Amino acid sequence: MRDQPALPRALIVLLGIAGAVIALFGMREVASILGPVVLALVLVIAVSPVRRWLQRRGAPGWSQVLLPFLIVVLVLLGMVAVATYSVTQLATLLPTYAPQFQKLLSDAEAFAAAHGVSNSMINDAVKAIDVDKVVGVVQSLLSSLVSVLSSLFLIVVLLLAMCLDAPVTARILAAGHAHQHRLVAALDTFAEKTRRYLIVSTVFGLICAVLDTAALSILGVPLPVLWGVLALITNYIPNVGFVLGLIPPALLALLDGGVKEMLLVIAAYCVINVVIQSFIQPKFLGDAVGLSTTMTFLSLILWAFVLGPLGALLAIPLSLFARALLVDSDPRATWASALLSGTPPDEPPAAAPPGTPPPTESRAPAATGDPVTENAKAAGSPVQRRR
Repeated sequence: MRDQPALPRALIVLLGIAGAVIALFGMREVASILGPVVLALVLVIAVSPVRRWLQRRGAPGWSQVLLPFLIVVLVLLGMVAVATYSVTQLATLLPTYAPQFQKLLSDAEAFAAAHGVSNSMINDAVKAIDVDKVVGVVQSLLSSLVSVLSSLFLIVVLLLAMCLDAPVTARILAAGHAHQHRLVAALDTFAEKTRRYLIVSTVFGLICAVLDTAALSILGVPLPVLWGVLALITNYIPNVGFVLGLIPPALLALLDGGVKEMLLVIAAYCVINVVIQSFIQPKFLGDAVGLSTTMTFLSLILWAFVLGPLGALLAIPLSLFARALLVDSDPRATWASALLSGTPPDEPPAAAPPGTPPPTESRAPAATGDPVTENAKAAGSPVQRRR
């Protein structure tokens, strides 16, 4: 009879897991729409301090909408212009490296044969590698990047709509404190953490991008500006962003200058990015994310599976939003919040040993603040003097 209450609870947990799986697969089906919507929301949250600053200054309403919108659009268009120009150059540059690629294969074949690898295995491996196929894969990746950029129009339209609704939405959330105080507070915390995460990641991403571009220019690696923009973008991808930003310039350095140049690129990236992203950036970011290392990595895998490359870029804001809705808004989910953040909750005071008498409270007479009354109490009332 004691095990019966556990059965409905387990059933509720299973139903919750099943519902979450169905919701995630449903989100995956509409990723082409959901991804731009989330990106537009995050960008509006990032520039909301500009709108509040204009509101405090008494600026007209149209400027509170137009200025944040223009800031975001100009930043997006600038990054897209640089990336498009660099990607176009890369697409024309890659086929010229076919001879270097064949030479690398020949050198690798000779090195493997000198260390006892059979010729049949080498020939099979070499035949399986086709330069045209490699170039085709790279070009397909570039075309997929262009298709992602083609959704820029949808993002801009969503940005305009959200910027127009931002003042009204802020007043609605402020009015909701009286009825849904915990949910509104959780959403406010989500917006603040997301904004801080974006600001810190952008500042340190720009520092890494400038230093990486300078290092690649000194080493003579082609298209250093493209790889600098890539370093800035991959800085928003937790855990593995540094590796993703390193692979393309390292491979291009291998084709252009050989193994020595590739090793120099890897060393430069490790010195710049590891020091900044692993030692300096976390001190400024602090507990803004509120997610443990394991949860951060799992959120990267989950949202990349659901929304693709855009989900990898927005993994932290998406996880913060899910936490605000499902965990922070529920007063009973303290243990889940501690599990997500990796911080143990405050422990309750230790229980007294059995047989310990309860503490007695000494009740002192409250002071009235009136000197006459206090003197009368000290001297005793007439009734007390008779007793």
